[in-house]
Amino acid sequence: MLSPRALGSRSAAGLAAEIARLVTDGTLVPGERLPTVRQMAADLGLSTGTIAAAWRALAHAGVVTSRGRSGTFVRSERREWLSPRVRGMSTGEGPPAAAPSGLGGRGAHGIRLDLSLGTPDPAMLPSLERALSRARPRADTGRYHDLPVLPELHDALVDDWPVRTVEALTVVDGALDGISRAVEQVVRFGDRVAVESPGFPYIFDLVDATGGVVLPLESDADGILPAALARALAQRPSTLVLQTRAQNPTGVSMSVERARRLADVLLTVPGGREVTVIEDDHSALIATAPAVTLARWLPGQVVHVRGFSKSHGPDLRIAALGGPARIVERIVRRRMLGPGWTSRLLQSVLLELLTDSRSVAPVRTARLIYRDRLDRMAAALRRLGIDVGAPDGINLWLPVRDERAAVVYLAAEGIAVAAGGPFVADGSAQHRVRVTAGSVTENVRLVADALARAASAPPLS
Repeated sequence: MLSPRALGSRSAAGLAAEIARLVTDGTLVPGERLPTVRQMAADLGLSTGTIAAAWRALAHAGVVTSRGRSGTFVRSERREWLSPRVRGMSTGEGPPAAAPSGLGGRGAHGIRLDLSLGTPDPAMLPSLERALSRARPRADTGRYHDLPVLPELHDALVDDWPVRTVEALTVVDGALDGISRAVEQVVRFGDRVAVESPGFPYIFDLVDATGGVVLPLESDADGILPAALARALAQRPSTLVLQTRAQNPTGVSMSVERARRLADVLLTVPGGREVTVIEDDHSALIATAPAVTLARWLPGQVVHVRGFSKSHGPDLRIAALGGPARIVERIVRRRMLGPGWTSRLLQSVLLELLTDSRSVAPVRTARLIYRDRLDRMAAALRRLGIDVGAPDGINLWLPVRDERAAVVYLAAEGIAVAAGGPFVADGSAQHRVRVTAGSVTENVRLVADALARAASAPPLS
């Protein structure tokens, strides 16, 4: 039972931190009901606004959950439809509503600025209305055994592929679908899979679900460390999965020189074994770094996935996948026993988005705007003594004293970020949080000040 005598702080952030500590040490158990806002305010002699802000911070941090009129309870339930690490990213009762700019407005749980989602700014997406009106789906709606890719879209994608020649190319239902399809074709139960860590939680969970064993790889400001890859190769992995640009969560884009060195390491695999490389270029059209792929040196081993969710909208659900015919054609064949193909109507829309000048221009502008937003935030944090490097895309990887404390303190200030634990292979607590700085449109200094304060917040336990 939560006793007011156990709480000494007079601020929302301090109260939230104290209650979180009580949950951590087991004083408050899962399912336990907290006092009402009015009751706690009266007991502590504080305003209901202060208590409500503390409750909202705890809810967003995943410590408690609101059940409407039934009250607020220490969280116990899990979202079983989400994979294990992804549950750790989904801490609130639903996505808080982000304010259109700066710190104005107030969304769910009191969140005024949501920097936790890793999704593009809706204002930076090109209009689908024009593309939908101009898309020309086949009058007969197509046949089940037609080519899975519209020939015109195939040509447009090949013309902009990061290598001159791609043996086979298809389209899939988003970048993660492409990665999943490729992993299912090349990873067998018990296979080791080398994956960068920190990395994307969905990829870790995907390898686990396939029966593979994750081999975490260290990275620096240029990408995966060649020495880390060499050590991993001694354990005979079948596959390497990596993000080429705007790596999630760090924002790092792999340099061409680093890609060449990684390819050199892969060419020296003992016994002549070939390691399949699956590349995730999820932020292709909004990243400012040049396109890069290990297929330049290893054309027969690399499956490259180019996503369009960050540039054209997550709900478009379409990505391109290219690589060796022996793998791509197996993926196409397997999809014919499931979804069959990616909607040709959506393919027609994507073709318009990639070729119509009035759709291309907004994406090019968005790339520059995201670059400016991240540069300004990185510079503001540097002035406060926090180095986040030179992130690309929309995310940055913020060093903090304690990740849970940082999440709670920021939630109390109306800012949502993602805890770092799910982004590492073993899920352990990190001294980092992911910040989708591409969503900060103004008040950069104020946001940076809040991030810096949270970065130095003491541990909750």
